[in-house]
Amino acid sequence: MDKVNNSIDKAKKLLKDSSALRFTVLGMVSILMFGTYWFQDCLGPLKGLFESQLGFSSSEFGLLISSTTWANLALMIIVGGIALDRWGIRKTGTVLAIIATVGAFTVSLGSLGVFGKSESAMLISMIAGRILFGVGLETTCVLIQRIIVKWFMGKELAFAMGLNVVVGRLGSFFAISFGLDIAAGRVSNALFAAASVVGVGLLLFLAYLMFDVKLDRQMKVSAKASPEDKFRLKDFINLITNRSFIYIALLCVAFYSAVFPFLQYAPDLLVNKFGLTFSMPDLSGMTLWQKILAYLQNGPKVSGLIPLGTIIFTPLFGRLVDKKGKAASLMILGSLLLIYAHITLSLLNSVFLGYTGLFALGIAFSLVPAAMWPSVAKIVAENRLGTAYATMFTVQNYGLSAFYWGIGKVLDMTNPKVVQAIQSMRDKLFAQGYTRAEVAQQIENMRATGEIPTYDYTIPILMLVGLGVISIFLAFQLKRSDKAQGYGLELPSGEKQS
Repeated sequence: MDKVNNSIDKAKKLLKDSSALRFTVLGMVSILMFGTYWFQDCLGPLKGLFESQLGFSSSEFGLLISSTTWANLALMIIVGGIALDRWGIRKTGTVLAIIATVGAFTVSLGSLGVFGKSESAMLISMIAGRILFGVGLETTCVLIQRIIVKWFMGKELAFAMGLNVVVGRLGSFFAISFGLDIAAGRVSNALFAAASVVGVGLLLFLAYLMFDVKLDRQMKVSAKASPEDKFRLKDFINLITNRSFIYIALLCVAFYSAVFPFLQYAPDLLVNKFGLTFSMPDLSGMTLWQKILAYLQNGPKVSGLIPLGTIIFTPLFGRLVDKKGKAASLMILGSLLLIYAHITLSLLNSVFLGYTGLFALGIAFSLVPAAMWPSVAKIVAENRLGTAYATMFTVQNYGLSAFYWGIGKVLDMTNPKVVQAIQSMRDKLFAQGYTRAEVAQQIENMRATGEIPTYDYTIPILMLVGLGVISIFLAFQLKRSDKAQGYGLELPSGEKQS
């Protein structure tokens, strides 16, 4: 009789009940996150090359990175989220991943002048590619969050989301730290490398779908949506009028608008403000300590430490949220660290304090996501999570779009002499017959010797301090709202407020 019962128990066991398989699935889908984050952040260390090689101003560079968000400002992410809830992971996810991949390669081809060799033609074609990539990027993030909830709900949800964030941050780390090395003086080299990683992520996602099919069969999920799964306008209205959801969505906007746009400008900021370099010296013959010091004098390499730090701390904080709770409190702490970070990088001129600010930003970049994303799964029913995450990413994109472009625009407005000096030197060098690559190298050398003045980043980064203040206010309001509505954001995973 016991043998029969054991056989029945085994027959009832689902794929997601296997810890090894759960984390295998997590690894497969997270590679897509790795690739999209890599491509998203690959432009940051190339800002100087965009100016010197392709002739883009800071405003045009800001316009290019801002264009990633444009389609999503037209509510494309919400459409994708609703599609996820309505048609499921497989159909919707495949389309989204393909769109992201096509967009990434379109940008890469645009940088080679395939769609036109003039500066304006390259800018337009690259913007078109970034718009396509942006549609896939944000909705793919929603897709992966939805998959993680499907496989980890009631288990190690916050930890799994933390690990997924780690993989995404690794993509940012490689893009920021090694983008210039991969470029080797050509923007297109770095773009094609990043686009290829997105393509690998697409292939692994398609391989994951076999597990998704089998799990749905085990759970006897119908291909047709049940009445409660069908999208209803009433459900969306209930979502966007939920106080706790409003606060966490706005916190998402304020916090990420102070982090992601900053990462795009961080390498250039560190070179201009603190005298770090874009190029690495020859490390052969150096001692380990000398190599470390050389690394810490390189703007892109130091900027890459921000997402790298999250690799260590995000899973730890996710585990803390699973075991101890305190999600809203951790979001408050992360917002305080955000303020400190941007004050040291805007108002203060100490290199040492600048390093501490970058470290604080890395901790904040770990704390808030580790607490925020699992909290959404407590506030919103699982069959509406696609719409919920999509709504958050949509609102977030309004903030990102404004600050991606806004930082570059304010930088140009507050540094007219720098803009004029770079453009004048480019025109002079081209008139002398220099190639784009040679012009880029000449201008980099002139920056290093001080012949071309440095940018003053004080005002653009000081704007981000204000976002930190807003983040603290919203995190406090979320904590108060949760206490009234009883979602249990301060409680460990699996526990509910009595």
